Amino acid sequence: MQHYLVFHFGAKDEKTSNKSVGNAIIAVILFSIILVVAGFVFMKPILNVLGVNGYDERCKLFTEQYYTIILCGTPFYMSASSMASIIRASGSPGYSMISTIVGAIINLIFDPILIFVFDLGVQGAAIATIAGQIVSACLCAIYFRKPKLMKLTKECFTIDTKVLGKLLKLGISSLITQISIAIITIVANNVVGTIGGENATDAGGALGIVFKIFAIVLAFSLGVAVGGQPIIGFNYGAKQYQRVLETYKLIIISNIIIGVISMLLFELAPNFIVSLFGGHANNLEFYQEYACLSFRIYLGGILLCCIQKASCIYLQSIDKPYKAMTLSLMRDVILLVPGVCLFGLCGNLYTMLWAGPVSDIGAFIVTVIFATIECKKISKLAKENVEENNSISKSFRKL
Repeated sequence: MQHYLVFHFGAKDEKTSNKSVGNAIIAVILFSIILVVAGFVFMKPILNVLGVNGYDERCKLFTEQYYTIILCGTPFYMSASSMASIIRASGSPGYSMISTIVGAIINLIFDPILIFVFDLGVQGAAIATIAGQIVSACLCAIYFRKPKLMKLTKECFTIDTKVLGKLLKLGISSLITQISIAIITIVANNVVGTIGGENATDAGGALGIVFKIFAIVLAFSLGVAVGGQPIIGFNYGAKQYQRVLETYKLIIISNIIIGVISMLLFELAPNFIVSLFGGHANNLEFYQEYACLSFRIYLGGILLCCIQKASCIYLQSIDKPYKAMTLSLMRDVILLVPGVCLFGLCGNLYTMLWAGPVSDIGAFIVTVIFATIECKKISKLAKENVEENNSISKSFRKL
């Protein structure tokens, strides 16, 4: 919702900005409670959808333990994430960063203590995760005692269907981006469980590493894009269109750097990355081979993916929710999900990996088309602004 907030900051519409903050906080609290309740009520069907049936009993037990604890921390995670975005948009990116980093450090500190010292295993990892989320949420909440640029009153926390509808419409592409890894993990787990046979658990473990590393790269990519979002949104609202284009250019350059570094690591040093996660597997040779191939093939188009994901955020920032949503759906749902099923079920564990680069190429083509169209429109608006300012200056000179 930060693009909506900063857009109205730029347009000097403080009432709508404050209203959007209150409505966003209420919506996040309500949705998080609904998710927790639904998560426990439908736990078994959800775990089945996740694909645990294709794996051994130990894997099923670990999944259930982790799922149960993480679900309890959902309200804290959602609250911390949404409040951090608001704080960043309201002119305090440093505070937002610190609250997130402190939570991550808490997680890192407690992980080895709970896993190894207290011998809690997967449960310890889950407890450490929600401990970090609780700390982040508390730090973010403290900020709202004296927030910058905002004046939150009771009226701001009354539901406004118009504002809430706009927030939901603009946020749908971010939702798709955030859950994309979960969606493809579910599909991939089910396909692997179906075609993997005795290697299913090892192949699932290898893909788990790949998805985790992909999520880390995606965090860097989206972090840069989301960091530029307030700048783009504010200047778009203030009609400073040239600054919008300049910021988008910097975001793309940064994502190219992230993508190139990631691609080089995945292609040249996959063994090193796999070794960081240990070597416990039923068939260690297959596990290591499949993990390395997954990095080299499945994530072979990571550079294109970084540009595509950043462009989704850009389209959100300039109030193009439907194009942003289409772009988010294009890679992860329209292309990747059927690709994994087709390449996997009609081939084998190895052919399934080619769904990644094929989806990246297809989504990148659509990204170039959408981004080019919108950049041309903004360039035209920027040119008109310059001409209008020149005309006003000439009028003043005549006077």
